[in-house]
Amino acid sequence: MFTLNNYSPSEIKTNILSGITVALAMVPEAIAFALIAHVSPLTGLYAAIIVCLITAVFGGRPGMISGATGALAVVMVALVVEHGVEFLFATVVLMGILQTIFALFKLGKFIRMVPYPVMLGFVNGLAIVIFMAQFGHFKELGPDGIAVWMTGASLYTMLGLTGLTVALIYVFPLITKAIPSSLASIIIVSSLVGFFGFDTKTVGDLGSIGGSLPVFSIPDVSLNWETLRIVLPYSFLLACIGLIETLLTLNLIDDMTDTRGRPNKESLAQGFANIVTGFFGGMGGCAMIGQSMININNGALRRLSGIATALFLAAFILFLSEWIELIPLAALIGVMFVVAEKTFEWGSLRLFGKIPREDIFVGLLVGGVTIIADLAIAVILGVIVSALFFAWSHAKKIEVTTSTNKKGWKTYELEGTLFFASAKNFHELFDIQKDPKDVIVDFKGSRVADHSAIMAIDNLANKYKAAGKKLHLVHLSPDCLDILDTAKSMVEVNLLEDPKYHIADDKIS
Repeated sequence: MFTLNNYSPSEIKTNILSGITVALAMVPEAIAFALIAHVSPLTGLYAAIIVCLITAVFGGRPGMISGATGALAVVMVALVVEHGVEFLFATVVLMGILQTIFALFKLGKFIRMVPYPVMLGFVNGLAIVIFMAQFGHFKELGPDGIAVWMTGASLYTMLGLTGLTVALIYVFPLITKAIPSSLASIIIVSSLVGFFGFDTKTVGDLGSIGGSLPVFSIPDVSLNWETLRIVLPYSFLLACIGLIETLLTLNLIDDMTDTRGRPNKESLAQGFANIVTGFFGGMGGCAMIGQSMININNGALRRLSGIATALFLAAFILFLSEWIELIPLAALIGVMFVVAEKTFEWGSLRLFGKIPREDIFVGLLVGGVTIIADLAIAVILGVIVSALFFAWSHAKKIEVTTSTNKKGWKTYELEGTLFFASAKNFHELFDIQKDPKDVIVDFKGSRVADHSAIMAIDNLANKYKAAGKKLHLVHLSPDCLDILDTAKSMVEVNLLEDPKYHIADDKIS
């Protein structure tokens, strides 16, 4: 449970100040994601408060920030438009239940199966998404109600203030590190805009954030199979996207901080948080890589930072909405530009020509799909393509060395992994028609990996048997013997009294 007893004064200051910065950066994104999902700004803010608070207190990765995200919002649009916001709340509750089940079965460990090129593509793709998402703020409504790019003084003002924010973030630490440079830049730029009266877009232009705290309410939907049929597909997809983005962000923070988070605990906390937010009028959420990077770069690695973020967001809604709405969007855009720059793995650009082309392809594929489509699709596709490349490369590595002993028996000594992708190549290694009456197949240097491999061995035995020849199989492990059919009778013990074939099990010397 969270306690301040083990915090130093310096850690308390760092985590609280970082919480203020992250909360300010979350406001425009929570509003924007809510508008994308066709719900009210407060629906996004409620999700940010509840999900952030619960995951900060009970999650498995201190310092990681969760809230309403764009990856979830784009999936919610069709549901809200077709069935209404109450169905969204029911969907979020079911989404949380599915995530809780995922955690209870301890499936978070499977995130380790994500290859590094996929992780690299995920990070770089999201960095580009964060960067590109800011350009939407450089548009304004034209006379016909259609959003068009800014021009003239309004554009130059936005660009100037954004550039000033970016410069301050990099320069301010050279002056003092007493407060996070991102928070200082927001305060300075906001003060300049207020003092000189610059006419520029502010948080309030996105929508009002003033209101009350959320209240408990059961989603107003019929509890029947028809409702379940509608919400279950969306819940499953949202649960998958949320967990993938959260666990990959957790892995990224682990690498950055040289610590280890607890994926199952984080998944459980996120599931519980989404159940609660669904009952309190929120749109659900998951880890936010941009805000998490702000927090980590500020040195805030404790639970207090996430708790402070949630509490400040609640304070913004209850008491400070008029002031927060005056913050120029350019200041927050500048912060997110720096987040994108720091998130992107620039070192990956130096890997071209130094790592296998397959890994480069997977990284570019995942990054590209993340940008143009969906994070979950990108990661799943990256894992599948990586697995196919792995299977293809290992399929070509099944090799054999042949020799003939004093009795004229031919020996095939296998090297490599025998599995579904290499089964065809395995058969092509043998010359059944030209082989002598007795043939030895030695599996000592090979690994039999799956059922396809077992069937390949059995099929080979059938072919030799049909040719009237005797096949001797040596060094097969016990688990293979249990599944073999025809070939089981061909496994040899003490073959030719050679001690290296002492028993057909590579576990015993």
